[in-house]
Amino acid sequence: MRAGSRDDADVIVVGAGPAGSSTAHWCASAGLDVLLLEKSAFPRDKICGDGLTPRAVAELARMGVDLDPADGWIRNEGLRVFAGRRSWELPWPDVTAFPGYGSAMARATLDHRLAQHAQRSGAKLLERTKVTGPLLDERSGRTVGVRAQTADRRDVVYRAPVVVAADGVSSRFATALGITRRDDRPLGTAYRTYFRSEGTARHEDAWMESHLELWSGAPGKSDLLPGYGWIFALGDGTVNVGLGSVSSTPARQSAVGHDYKALLQQWTQNTPEDWGFTPENQVGPIRGAALPMGFNRTPLYRDGTTLVGDAGGMVSPFNGEGIAYALQAGRVAADAIAQARTRTTDAAREAVLGGYAERMRADLGGYYTLGRAFVRLIEHPAIMRFGTRYALPVPVVMQFVVKLLSDCYEPRGGDWVDRLIAALARVAPAA
Repeated sequence: MRAGSRDDADVIVVGAGPAGSSTAHWCASAGLDVLLLEKSAFPRDKICGDGLTPRAVAELARMGVDLDPADGWIRNEGLRVFAGRRSWELPWPDVTAFPGYGSAMARATLDHRLAQHAQRSGAKLLERTKVTGPLLDERSGRTVGVRAQTADRRDVVYRAPVVVAADGVSSRFATALGITRRDDRPLGTAYRTYFRSEGTARHEDAWMESHLELWSGAPGKSDLLPGYGWIFALGDGTVNVGLGSVSSTPARQSAVGHDYKALLQQWTQNTPEDWGFTPENQVGPIRGAALPMGFNRTPLYRDGTTLVGDAGGMVSPFNGEGIAYALQAGRVAADAIAQARTRTTDAAREAVLGGYAERMRADLGGYYTLGRAFVRLIEHPAIMRFGTRYALPVPVVMQFVVKLLSDCYEPRGGDWVDRLIAALARVAPAA
């Protein structure tokens, strides 16, 4: 694992989103020489709901990120859920494993701050450096670096014993190695835009708002879609407004064929006037992206390449949340990479590096399996309608749902809801 005389770093990280910057931070903090490559220049936009659950906030705290509200880290108290023409305000679960608040920040700002944090930890960031493919050892086929193109279109090669693919949902790096997406995992679609909200009812809302009934047309007179709409105040005078839909497989999603951009436009046009979701207040276009869920690209480690975040399909099938798991994956991957340096044989180093995948599978595999079952259920409009109208209003069900969907439960101990969710996640096969 120790970088040789021909190596440019101990580890190369491809992509400076939350997963890549987390990996770079933790590797640099462990004393590794880190090269973080980003194809764009900061600040740059990414399509996302911009919401940060308490689980994500906990990961940021572990990284030592300063979460001072004065610096734009708005705090929210929980979820305001709309379903069946009723609404509930559900505080984030009171558990010791996570803080009692979430946050929200536009990805253009969040990603830039996390990349800067990785730099302060010692990582070397190269912006406008597009990785074009892996560099393979001619004899073993192992990844030993990357091929890249600089801002002035020069072709360059960077070498390292380990490369971390954090290049998002398409992960061209993993695809080039033959690590392709799985067709037996859920796939989500999300579309969002921004609205100026100063002086409106949405400005600095203390609740992340979720609309569980997402209709293709007039409520009650059209198709009920498997997904939800959201409104997240960002604390900077704008709100992120979007919708997401999920299918149990990519094939089922292709068969649906809804125009989600038009659906989002229709939804915002029908919102109350005092919300201010008007064309005049809209900031930027409606943009969409795929959400890779439930470990939809495996293996997470193979022959010198580690997959983190969206590259490994780590979005939760329950709620479309990906930032928390991207940050977690970076931390776990960095630990494996740092530990591998202490081993004295190639076989021992490979075993430790491969342990990253096993640890992620142990932590999240059962939970994601439950999420896949959840997606298969809500694909049926009758089940979705029954759940939102009759099951959700029951207080004990509501308590269970907010912990399960937010992944904010005590993994050990806690109340009976925590113990039930933990037990279900343990017994579910972590495939």
